[in-house]
Amino acid sequence: MKVVIIGHSGSGKSTLANVLSQHYNCAVLHLDKIHFESNWQERTVSQMVSDISAVMLQNHWIIEGNYPSCLYEERMREADHIIYFNFNRFNCFYRAFKRYLKYRGQTRPDMAENCNEKFDVEFMKWILLDGRSKNNLNNYKAVIKTYPHKTIVLKNQKQLNHYMNSIQHNS
Repeated sequence: MKVVIIGHSGSGKSTLANVLSQHYNCAVLHLDKIHFESNWQERTVSQMVSDISAVMLQNHWIIEGNYPSCLYEERMREADHIIYFNFNRFNCFYRAFKRYLKYRGQTRPDMAENCNEKFDVEFMKWILLDGRSKNNLNNYKAVIKTYPHKTIVLKNQKQLNHYMNSIQHNS
């Protein structure tokens, strides 16, 4: 089983990745975790590509995150399933704020060491505006168009719950 989870910040990608990881007993790679080093220092694209490539050599994997410059097309092509979180911006904002309250002053499990959770103006702008740029949205649309047979689009919590229930009943 090879699964890619993409979508907007704060939508629940990491949470679903962890659920699927436990359900299928399969390792998950959180791209945010390999994008940063300690204290929010960014790693190079080549470092990330190396890490992603190593995971993609395995028979089973879950890769969660966007990062179009890091083997994006290869991940989509190799995946058995692509899950796209297309929650509305205000829902994502709310969820990201809840996550901030939960992990404030701490590093969440799907993030690099010593990258304490933050909810600053830059991140708020990313959730509400920049992360939904025409280019980013076109990337998502291209995935849906190219891989309609293996792409699941989740637009709200009800659809996410239905998807999670279907996984549990089909195993």
